[in-house]
Amino acid sequence: MQALSVVQNDSFLDRRNYTPEQSELWERLSLSQKFSTSSLNQFGYDLAFIRNANSDGSIAILLCGDSVATVASDGDINSNPDIIIR
Repeated sequence: MQALSVVQNDSFLDRRNYTPEQSELWERLSLSQKFSTSSLNQFGYDLAFIRNANSDGSIAILLCGDSVATVASDGDINSNPDIIIR
């Protein structure tokens, strides 16, 4: 019975350690976010994750080394956001 509980615990994923496929993230972006994210990709930024804001829609978070950029649901890029990445 001990081995069964270990296997069951291994099947649970911590959300912070789960990285969805890029195509899954891409599909969750608005059309405006896709254009802005595509332009940031040319500078080495990669789409890391998406956060849902309450009334402003989703915010895409992109990383390039230690640099962070965000893309609002309307496509506005912020290359110096006031966020902390854990």
